[in-house]
Amino acid sequence: MSPRVDVQTLRGRKRRDGAEPIVMVTAYDHPGASIASAAGVDLILVGDSVANNVLGYEDTLSVTVDDMVHHIAAVARARPECLIVGDMPWMSYHLGSEDAVFNAARLIRAGAQCVKLEGGRKRVPAIEAIVNAEIPVMGHLGLTPQSVHAMGGMRVQGRRVDAAGALIADAKAVEAAGCFAVVVEGVPDALGAAVTAALEIPTIGIGAGADCDGQVLVFHDVLGLGPARAPKFVRRYANLAEDAVKALAAFAADVRSGAFPTAAESYEASEQLRAALAPRSERA
Repeated sequence: MSPRVDVQTLRGRKRRDGAEPIVMVTAYDHPGASIASAAGVDLILVGDSVANNVLGYEDTLSVTVDDMVHHIAAVARARPECLIVGDMPWMSYHLGSEDAVFNAARLIRAGAQCVKLEGGRKRVPAIEAIVNAEIPVMGHLGLTPQSVHAMGGMRVQGRRVDAAGALIADAKAVEAAGCFAVVVEGVPDALGAAVTAALEIPTIGIGAGADCDGQVLVFHDVLGLGPARAPKFVRRYANLAEDAVKALAAFAADVRSGAFPTAAESYEASEQLRAALAPRSERA
């Protein structure tokens, strides 16, 4: 099944030119991809945030390329009508261009149609190498979760004038290196707007204000399956975790009371089979 959009159509999708905003959802498995596709999103990001939202880690640093291959393949098997973006995990592109290309290729073989990596000017060699290998690359700037320790925690970035200027320079550098789009995360709204205005490629914001060319949220956050205390930038459109707890509690109560299963939920045996299986005392 072909995606509704591709890298080339996305590359020039700027709101200032009248384009419709880009919708990206981070999802990690077959059912999530099927739901996102049916909802009409443009891109599915198979994010390294699978660490926090599915695998129970405190941050994204424990996720490996093997983990990402596993989850990308599950998403791809749903054959979604969305562009599949594979997130390159920590240390999969930091040790040199050859390593970066090799790991990017693994994600593509698993079913991704492009890859995403974090960082600005220092990641230009990796971006250029991957793009030269004919693999499209999406950038990621601002609050970059793989840099959690260097940033001193998950903090809003670019609050100072000098830091904002550096982020805009990073954005221009990754665009020049060949990125077709850039995720901008956790920055003041004015900086999200400034980055968007400075680039010819689209920005996809998450906690970066309303002026980006698109927006992304995590599947679990949108549906209320994530932690009770969500980040400021999250808007919940459902509370499925609460509904799920109620449903499972009702199931447990019915099992314990004998109300489940009923005849309607059982396969009826023939009289002949019942007779053959009856205890000897009942056959007389």
